[in-house]
Amino acid sequence: MKEVNCDFLIIGAGIIGLSLAKNLRELFPEKKICIIEKEQNVGYHASGRNSGVLHAGFYYYPDSLKARFTRQGNEELTQYCLSRGLKINRCGKVVVARSEREIDTLFELKNRGERNGVKIYLITEKELYEIEPNAKTCQYALWSPNTSTVDPSEILRSLLEELKNKNVEIFFNTPYRRAVPEDNRVEAGNSAFHAEKIINVAGLYADKIARDFGFAENYVLIPFKGMYLEYKGFKLSLKRNIYPVPNLNNPFLGVHFTIKVDGSIKIGPTATPCFWRENYRGLSGFNIAEAMEILKWDIKLFLKNKNFRMTALDEVKKYLRSHMLREAAKLVKIFDPEGFTQWGIPGIRAQLIDIRTLQLVHDFVVEGDERSIHILNAVSPAFTASFPFTRFVVQEYIIKK
Repeated sequence: MKEVNCDFLIIGAGIIGLSLAKNLRELFPEKKICIIEKEQNVGYHASGRNSGVLHAGFYYYPDSLKARFTRQGNEELTQYCLSRGLKINRCGKVVVARSEREIDTLFELKNRGERNGVKIYLITEKELYEIEPNAKTCQYALWSPNTSTVDPSEILRSLLEELKNKNVEIFFNTPYRRAVPEDNRVEAGNSAFHAEKIINVAGLYADKIARDFGFAENYVLIPFKGMYLEYKGFKLSLKRNIYPVPNLNNPFLGVHFTIKVDGSIKIGPTATPCFWRENYRGLSGFNIAEAMEILKWDIKLFLKNKNFRMTALDEVKKYLRSHMLREAAKLVKIFDPEGFTQWGIPGIRAQLIDIRTLQLVHDFVVEGDERSIHILNAVSPAFTASFPFTRFVVQEYIIKK
């Protein structure tokens, strides 16, 4: 087995892993940084299958890590795209109320946005018409001018090229196998890596790897599949992303319209519990051990968590194209359901559950000690927040430890 020694070993080459390496290299130009990745390139999982939305930061509790880093991350990734000539569609977003019952939540979102330092405006139906003529709301809406869409894979490739040019070593086709924590050693692929600091950002498998180091004792990961319907017609015209008022009791944002970076339109996503961690299509990648474990937790959640039960029952309906179309139609005046003919590439959200309370964890979670760090809940808006969030991880868990 080949021996590799380094100062920092990062497990996972998604957006968080690459951003961590970028921040580490800026602080430690002489240190040896290695990234291991089980796939043959970047972007095979959550980061590459991301919706492409750069969120503004108004959804999140003001004292949360998501609130702290999303607005700043939006600004930094926007500047990164502009400075490197990467594609970005600065289309903005409106959030619309489907009934009077949702107006209080609309005001709550505005309040959160203001406390988070986000540009967010409460607008009337008349003002909404001027911003997005096809959007439909009840009395009021929110306007977020700083929401944009990007090409996630293009950003990942740009970061990869930048890191290679700065002598960060990336080991593709190198899946994590096991850890020897007392030696700060990880066996991956055909190599054994010895590092001063190991940073686990393995996405769908972050909780399992963390447990190998004695962390994540109170958490388990439950995967949720997200799918979009792509618009292939010619009748529907939109200028802005259109979102509904979400249910603030769960971390999902509901069926919405996204204008992609190339100007095309999609609706979605689903947020449906799935039965193994890479359950993208059919039985591909089926893992019976994962399926049994996840099913056990899904049943517990379904029986004991009313909000999860209601969410799961509602989300299952979205597997029906007709239901997805009905939900989307509530947000616009003119719709073209016949134009949504193709399902897009599915993604899987690595959603963390707190097993003490059987609640879905809303915020990012970081655990670690002087030898290893584990980022356990890098779900949306982690892509948007990646630059400042990973800078925080470096400052709090590497420099201060």
